[in-house]
Amino acid sequence: MVDKKKIDIEKHDPKMRAGESAEGQMQWHSPADAPFRLAGFAWFDEERLYRRLPSKPEHPLPQAVDSLANCTAGGQIHFQTDSPRLSVRVTLRGPHGMNHMPATGQCGFDCYMGPPGELRYCSTTKYNRAETSYEVKLFDLPTGQPRNVCLNFPLYQGVEEVLVGLDPKAEVSAPPAYAREGCVVVYGTSITQGGCASRPGMAYGNILSRRLNVEFINLGFSGSGRGEPEVAHVMAGIDSPIAFILDYEANCVDTERLKATFPEFVRILRERHPNTPILAVSRIRSAGETFNPEVGRTRLERRDFQRQTVEALRRQGDSRIVFKDGTDLLGDDFDECTVDGSHPTDLGFLRMADGLTPVVRELLDMG
Repeated sequence: MVDKKKIDIEKHDPKMRAGESAEGQMQWHSPADAPFRLAGFAWFDEERLYRRLPSKPEHPLPQAVDSLANCTAGGQIHFQTDSPRLSVRVTLRGPHGMNHMPATGQCGFDCYMGPPGELRYCSTTKYNRAETSYEVKLFDLPTGQPRNVCLNFPLYQGVEEVLVGLDPKAEVSAPPAYAREGCVVVYGTSITQGGCASRPGMAYGNILSRRLNVEFINLGFSGSGRGEPEVAHVMAGIDSPIAFILDYEANCVDTERLKATFPEFVRILRERHPNTPILAVSRIRSAGETFNPEVGRTRLERRDFQRQTVEALRRQGDSRIVFKDGTDLLGDDFDECTVDGSHPTDLGFLRMADGLTPVVRELLDMG
């Protein structure tokens, strides 16, 4: 008997189905091998893990941060190829399991192509979200002309293995150089990590990375980036940072927590990197401010503390630390830019990136 109440979307709309595997023989490449360039994993050369923090740091990490470091937010694979076909074969650490973020953002890869600084979106892996491994075709194009490719890693899941499948006759070469050597290190919350972008390329760090053609290290930890000094020490050990961005206010349980951690976090970074530019960003507005004035009052209190701290440091001679008020990053209709009142949609992330792009560009020019 047919269940007339059941709606089979995939039956009615083929574009809602999981992605297909490539037809015909493919040659599979590890992105850890030349000429591919991995980005976003500062300790990969030492540990050969798709992980955002070292597995055995000198300063032991908080348990939640240590766990979330296995999420691959901000990871990227860069290369050039004339292959008309491209697929990925992925083994995840676990299945999709988030209540308000799609599998394409939590567990998927997406693909961009184009010249440096002008990368354009191409496609996303759609797969059976109950599975922990998938093979999905990202493109199958009529011609095999040379293309510059960037693949973005999942935002809220770990990756045990990823292989890039190309036509066996295709050539693969190194990607163009970044506009600047070194990396921008972004520390923050679930929003920094990418919650709740529909696909990886829409996390604001990834948007900034492709716009500015600079490597970004995403150290956003969902609910757990709280300004812990142990994390600051590990961050300070990253080689060749060209800027730090601190965006963790929203994870502080109260203003006192921010007051206790923010100056110390900056001090620890400055011990190792006295001249590296630092940007402090206060949190975006949440929908709750519309109906609960206390939410807005608390946010402004924390914003003002960060601004005053930065101004005091500048008066003391640190001209390479700046503050950005996050109040207006989402625009006047900020309440329409989130999934749940707090975590941005793709629209929210795009607006954040629009507001931060000129600020980060100026920050890099200080270097």
